[in-house]
Amino acid sequence: MEIAIHSIHFEASVKLESFIQKKVNRLAKFNDSIVSADVILKVVKPETAENKDASIKILAPGNEFFAQEIADTFEEAIDKCVEKLERQVVKSKEKKISKK
Repeated sequence: MEIAIHSIHFEASVKLESFIQKKVNRLAKFNDSIVSADVILKVVKPETAENKDASIKILAPGNEFFAQEIADTFEEAIDKCVEKLERQVVKSKEKKISKK
């Protein structure tokens, strides 16, 4: 799976990028046909406690999954997005199985 990480108006640390890669790669165990993932990170203005915005778009043949979260840290936002995407991917797979 190809993972593209875009950090808007700041430079993401290597530690954050490896965290994102690890978390997003976990989605492959739910659907092995996932082609790519786009991760967008940005800091929402004004500076408040919960101002880290993360969104992830997953592309698989015939499907597109999307999740967005705002949290106190990027790690927390990514965790929440991955949880949402897991549910979406599993639900999509279950729908395909039930149609057969």
